[in-house]
Amino acid sequence: MTSQISHHDHFFKKFFGDISVAKDFLSIHLPENLRQQCNLNTLALCSGSFIEDDLRAQCSDILYSMKTSSGNKGYIYALIEHQSRPEKLMAFRLLRYAVAAMQRHLEQGNDTLPVVIPLLLYQGKTSPYPYSTHCLDCFSDPELAKSVYMQAFPLVDVTVMEDEEILTHRRVALIELIQKHIRTRDMLELVTEIAHLLEQWKCSKEHCKTMMYYIALSGNTQNGEKFIQTLAQKAPSYQEELMTIAEQLEAKGLQQGIQQGIQQGIQQGIQQGIQQGYQEATRQLAQQLLANGVKYSVVKISTGLTDEELNALSQKNHQND
Repeated sequence: MTSQISHHDHFFKKFFGDISVAKDFLSIHLPENLRQQCNLNTLALCSGSFIEDDLRAQCSDILYSMKTSSGNKGYIYALIEHQSRPEKLMAFRLLRYAVAAMQRHLEQGNDTLPVVIPLLLYQGKTSPYPYSTHCLDCFSDPELAKSVYMQAFPLVDVTVMEDEEILTHRRVALIELIQKHIRTRDMLELVTEIAHLLEQWKCSKEHCKTMMYYIALSGNTQNGEKFIQTLAQKAPSYQEELMTIAEQLEAKGLQQGIQQGIQQGIQQGIQQGIQQGYQEATRQLAQQLLANGVKYSVVKISTGLTDEELNALSQKNHQND
């Protein structure tokens, strides 16, 4: 069976690798409304593989690109898949192929998605093809899937919500309020609301800890110590945890400061060592030049040493003699 399928695929790819054959196929089999959008005169074969690894062993597809008939910058891709056996979820496979082609298009530097038209060429023993090629029919509830995927996805934009509305959102209010203002406001301004939400909904100690570290790492609170102290006063149920966190943050800040100091010291030591090594090499060179009878003025210009340094080297040469 594998050998037979391989022969079918080889035959398929051999012929459909010819643009003139592909052009005739698309002109005949594309639905009329889609064919009118395609400029088949610009049809080109796309080289290279783009299918995900887990599908590559199954696929025998060929991908083509073409410009739209309106002459816009956008491209349309035609994806022809060859199948010798019917597959119930083939529409989903074709959708995955199409998305892979879109991803490849983006990786080539484009910033909008192309339209990818999948076509299935079937020549199996079972006739006619027994399964739907509509992707919604792959779902157990096609109507529910349609209501999700045939419209804009839900958007929860906290940046445009009023704080008063957010405060009514029960256990998720704390998340939304902090994330709305984490980049734009000092969290100390919101400490009363944060404390109220902590006490009202009895957030777990772990959630409180996560919140504090998030504010410490991503917020712009000017006085972190005052924020924690005020929060501990207004949310007494979390006082012990908050003060522990404050101590941990203080210790972490101290540790970071020590580490930065060590790194700066190492860097300064390296620079000083390099400078000292250079100076020592320069003095040794000057001493050798003077010992070999090179004129004082030439040595001074060549090494950049001062008169005092050169005189000391000359005396050293005389002592060695």
